[in-house]
Amino acid sequence: MNPGIEGLKNYRQSQIKKNLQLRARVIQAARNFFIDREYLEVETPIRIPAPAPEAHIDAVATGDWFLQTSPELCMKTLLSAGFPRIFQICKCFRNKERGAKHLPELTMLEWYSAGGNYFDLMVECEDLICSIARNLNGNDEINYQGRQIHLHKPWTRLSVTEAFSRYASMPMENALAEDCFDKVMVDKIEPKLGSPRPTFLYDYPASCGALARLKPENRLLAERFELYIAGVELCNGFSELTDPEEQRERFGKEQQLRRSFNKTAYPMPEKFLLALGDMPDACGNALGVDRLVMLLADTKTIDGVVAFTPEEL
Repeated sequence: MNPGIEGLKNYRQSQIKKNLQLRARVIQAARNFFIDREYLEVETPIRIPAPAPEAHIDAVATGDWFLQTSPELCMKTLLSAGFPRIFQICKCFRNKERGAKHLPELTMLEWYSAGGNYFDLMVECEDLICSIARNLNGNDEINYQGRQIHLHKPWTRLSVTEAFSRYASMPMENALAEDCFDKVMVDKIEPKLGSPRPTFLYDYPASCGALARLKPENRLLAERFELYIAGVELCNGFSELTDPEEQRERFGKEQQLRRSFNKTAYPMPEKFLLALGDMPDACGNALGVDRLVMLLADTKTIDGVVAFTPEEL
């Protein structure tokens, strides 16, 4: 039965049509950015035998395998196989994640470049988002929920240690010792970041970077950053760990944490660890496409920029 014009008014999708059109433009602009920089667009399997065993990220089981939480392991294997600049726009799955900024099925833009580090990646991230904003708006400004965000480079760079000193009631080391690091981050620090200029929060504690390279001069810190715009965490990037034995040891610690939380202990990703020994020095970034569109569409929740929410299926 044809619902007719009147019937279309009852569809949530028809009410957010402009946002879905903007979403398509954002994805196309991102794709063009990487193609222009001679990145190869790749596709890797969504269903995999062993996700990265990170303590706080839960995969969705499908038979004896899992839906990917990230294409990271397969993409790094491609780096090992001789593909130096690659990107992918794909679906990822996080079990039971749902909220104003979270979906259990999300769209991820992930890219890797051989030879670079996390500071190089910050610059490329600036270039990417500025390029997308100019493509949409013709300028370097984002207006989000009453905040005007200036994208003129360079963006703010703030270490995690300094962020705790500036915004929290305790030093970073104390928050780690008292097992409240994440809570302090969410409650005290993240709302202060990314306005009026985007903020790169960098040099996380080593325990918060299971796949990141540690800083040679201070192995208590990982060469990892997250980007915040208007208090919204947008991406997670780092200099890649390329030592397979160190990576195996870190995965083992994550597995122990998962067991202590009564979570599924995933199989060790042996084929990835075997390939890791051939991987060049590299950097990689994972950017949440849904959240980027949410910012650019000036939409308070992620529901406003996806065609279907889980509750509608």
